[in-house]
Amino acid sequence: MGQSVSLLGTWMQKTAVSWVIYSLTQSKFMLGVTVFATLFPTAIMSLYGGVIADRHNRHSVLLITQIVSLLQAILLTISIVFFKDHAVWTIIVLSAVLGIINGFDVPARQSLVREMVDNKDDLPNALALNSSMVNLSKLIGPALAGFILESFGDEVCFGMNAMSFIPVIISLLLMRLPKQELKPKADRNIKNEFKDAFNYIISTPEIHSVLIFVGLMSLFVLSFTTLTPAFAKDVFNGSASTLGVIDGIIGFGAFIGAIFLASLKPGANLVKVLAINSLIFGVGLILFSETSNYYLALFFVGIAAFGMMSVRTITNTIIQVNVPNHFRGRVISIYVMTLTGLLPIGSLAIGSISHFIGVQATVLIQGVLAIVIALFYGKYLKKQKLKKEAVNLLKQRPEQGLGVK
Repeated sequence: MGQSVSLLGTWMQKTAVSWVIYSLTQSKFMLGVTVFATLFPTAIMSLYGGVIADRHNRHSVLLITQIVSLLQAILLTISIVFFKDHAVWTIIVLSAVLGIINGFDVPARQSLVREMVDNKDDLPNALALNSSMVNLSKLIGPALAGFILESFGDEVCFGMNAMSFIPVIISLLLMRLPKQELKPKADRNIKNEFKDAFNYIISTPEIHSVLIFVGLMSLFVLSFTTLTPAFAKDVFNGSASTLGVIDGIIGFGAFIGAIFLASLKPGANLVKVLAINSLIFGVGLILFSETSNYYLALFFVGIAAFGMMSVRTITNTIIQVNVPNHFRGRVISIYVMTLTGLLPIGSLAIGSISHFIGVQATVLIQGVLAIVIALFYGKYLKKQKLKKEAVNLLKQRPEQGLGVK
């Protein structure tokens, strides 16, 4: 419940930041710079954040990061109120500060989820329900932000985000978790710890294939949301409320996708669902990019968001389920680095490309790329399945091993 309130504030602020930056600069490139400023520091710091999550009590780390995030949100609100003339660069600098904080927050928070769920079989559904909460906030937060931006001003959005950290801090203080088993200090060596984690990833096809898939999607496709202010203002000739509705529909589609994932039975083939939903993601983006009818566009972007949900949730679930506890913080930090490191680079790229070919053509290309990546991933999964079946056959009937490639 605390996290739900906090996430509402987070998505209100995200919408306000996008609108303020685009209104002041009229630059799609600067939208990309803002996303880059938030996510790239997260990618860099998450590697060390993963080590911290494995070395120290994750609950304590998370409590500290939330308190520091509250201070960052207060500073951002004060700067918007008193230093409006320098709002663009103030937002970018404080976004980078938030990115550094998130580099420690995300690995600790993601790793902590596994400790909160007693039965491993319940973990995929728990993670999907958690994603439902996140995406319900994506639905309500931007729509609420659009109304507040027009009625009360951007500083109110930033101020409400600062206040929203209080419930999540209280909820963390109320939590009582089993004691985390920590590695003895004598065994701690950052270089060796990451070497072990990388060796584990390389030797585990389920993990390294997911990381490659996430990396490609982050670099080429997920960054389409950077352009929603341009769609709202330039394509549909709208206002801040229009942006709030578009971002809200993206949240609604993702929320429905998360509910669908939460309803899957234990033992469901998650990688197959991931490949199919990625195809839906690509088709939805293509249809969204090619329509100038506002209401049809909302429908199509909702379909795209439904598919997009799997890219974030199922990949996270595969890692949470398969990675042992002593590696989890470091592997999740590498996952976060892949996701948040390539996404801002993609945002900068599409911000620049859309300046020359337009936002609709850019998103069309992203939709096509999503389909191509999904097809290649599906082909790889089929190949891995055949290989695993062949290995099992050899184990059962070794005398037939001759002649089997």
